[in-house]
Amino acid sequence: MRTPGGWWRHKTTPEKVETYTRWSFHFFAVMEFFSVGLTSVAPLGLRLGSAAMLVVAVHAGLCFVTVSRAIDWTRGRRPQPTGLLWTLAAVTAAIAAAALGLAEHGPDREGVDTAAGGVFGVILIFGPGIIALGVRSRRRAFGIAGGFAAGTWAVTSALGAPALTALFTALIVLIGSVFIAFTAVFSVWLLNAVYELDEARETRARLAVAEERLRFGRDLHDVMGRNLAVIALKSELAVQLAQRGRPEAVTQMVEVQRLAQESQREVREVVRGYREADLGSELAGAQGVLAAAGIDCTVGGATAAGLPAPVQSALAWVVREAATNVLRHGDARSCAVRLQVLEGRVVLSVENDGLSEAGPEPGSGGSGSGLAGLRERLAEIDGTLAAGPVGQGLFRLTAEIPLPPRSGPTGAVPAAVAVRAVSEVTP
Repeated sequence: MRTPGGWWRHKTTPEKVETYTRWSFHFFAVMEFFSVGLTSVAPLGLRLGSAAMLVVAVHAGLCFVTVSRAIDWTRGRRPQPTGLLWTLAAVTAAIAAAALGLAEHGPDREGVDTAAGGVFGVILIFGPGIIALGVRSRRRAFGIAGGFAAGTWAVTSALGAPALTALFTALIVLIGSVFIAFTAVFSVWLLNAVYELDEARETRARLAVAEERLRFGRDLHDVMGRNLAVIALKSELAVQLAQRGRPEAVTQMVEVQRLAQESQREVREVVRGYREADLGSELAGAQGVLAAAGIDCTVGGATAAGLPAPVQSALAWVVREAATNVLRHGDARSCAVRLQVLEGRVVLSVENDGLSEAGPEPGSGGSGSGLAGLRERLAEIDGTLAAGPVGQGLFRLTAEIPLPPRSGPTGAVPAAVAVRAVSEVTP
């Protein structure tokens, strides 16, 4: 069951910016209806005012649809709504002309000129601004606003308005429509920039993975290339010697066997070094990765120096998984990692404000991945893992591992951990 506001928290940052942009311009249409549509009923009378309110509602609805189609077009989800933009421009001009006609030839009642002037001004300001969302060129967007302002001056002058009044009216329309057009142009630019930055971050992550795969491939090539070449040559030599009935073929095959065993050992060393997790390195790496993603990460408490190797390795995997979950499952702004060495035990806690594990725990459905895999890894050295919300949108992951007696061994990782580390290298 989703918590209130869960639909917002589960959106990515670009999706949040798009939603904010979309509804900001939708609000302009709503504001247009409530500011001049409803308020025109009283001064114009029930019949004429209802007609004016209906006309403004049609224009507001047309703006509402145009905003959605234009933003979808800027994101490449649909073709440019050219017909809709021309329709909105024509309806805007027609309503503005009708408002001027109402002010000149309408009922001679108090408030009629004010209501008609309000409809005229708001329609001519919001209309060109919304149209600017659907054009690519900035010059064209501001040109549309200038065109409506010029049309305003021409129509008001033709209706016999004083030159100063016509110029002042056109100037108001120009300033208002240019402001809304600038807001539209800037919002589209910001939305595209956010999406491009998000794509660049994903590309950087993919390149980092590809670079690591290339490094691992180079290591395997350096280790196995020479040995495999020698094995191939000695196997070919042994075949030729065996075909001639020479006893040296056995010596060559013994050498092939020795090289194969040596290659196995070297591959295990490469894999073990590739999968080995160091707590200090993982803490620094998590802090760097989260900072690159715009998440303020602090690391405090005790240092990893002096902890037994099995404990460091297990806690390093906890840090790696926790950092991955903060990036993948939530929208955190800050993350705090704290390491405490208490009497007979060590406690690592990772807390973030993104509630990244809301709902079922990611990775708990299968063994060897996610939190379930961490619990298995910690259980091998009698450790425990707790994870869950702690209130106020915070999520905390806590790992606790008992420390072995000081006289006990603090050497290599247990055999089961090493075996699984080797097996997990297979993609």
